[in-house]
Amino acid sequence: MVTNRVALVTGGAKGIGREICLGLSRSGMDVVVNYSESFREADLLCEEIKDSGKRATAIKANIQHEKEVKNMISDIIREYGKLDVLVNNAGITNDKLIIQMTTQDIMSVLNVNLIGAMNCIKYSVKPMLKNRYGRVVNIASVVGLSGNQGQSNYAASKAGLIAVTKSAAKEFSSKNITFNAVAPGYIDTSMTQKMSEESKAKMLSEIPLGRAGTGVDVAEAVAFLSTDKAAYITGQVLQVDGGMYI
Repeated sequence: MVTNRVALVTGGAKGIGREICLGLSRSGMDVVVNYSESFREADLLCEEIKDSGKRATAIKANIQHEKEVKNMISDIIREYGKLDVLVNNAGITNDKLIIQMTTQDIMSVLNVNLIGAMNCIKYSVKPMLKNRYGRVVNIASVVGLSGNQGQSNYAASKAGLIAVTKSAAKEFSSKNITFNAVAPGYIDTSMTQKMSEESKAKMLSEIPLGRAGTGVDVAEAVAFLSTDKAAYITGQVLQVDGGMYI
């Protein structure tokens, strides 16, 4: 059981982010749930975590905006005194074929998935450097490794996030701050549940383990990389995809 650690999860109010928050809480950490619009979900999640005996706080911030991120980290330090773990989970999609994409379609995804994550890294590592301890886990995607038709903007953002993970690992390893990425594959979420049965069947046929992943599957991987059990692991990409891309 981890004690006296504080974790920030961006986009933590719903979906995979929610499971990550619960997983980190179960491991013994206090959790800051970042949200942009999902106040009610974030508030309910914090109450659930508090009921389990851990501290939790919901903080609104649009990570695209550097000033909001800076203020969020300041609020965390003011309340908790430190920040040990950052999970860059917030992300969006805007799927179209390249010939249909506008610059706005491209930048809207990059601004959240890549630039937003870098904003969070920039301000989170400052208190980590002070304490000479930190764990950063970036939620990428197997699409960032393999590409995917109709998702070139999303794939670029996740491939970029993987590159940031590896670069930051080299920059901060001497300060006892590790950087790793988790790359989920086909995960059962509200978004994937909207797929046609035909599309789901095709996807499942490509997964050796024969099932879709769950938010808990992703959360367990994140929890591992966020603790001292993964102290000698940095700059790596852990695929949580049931063997989909071997």
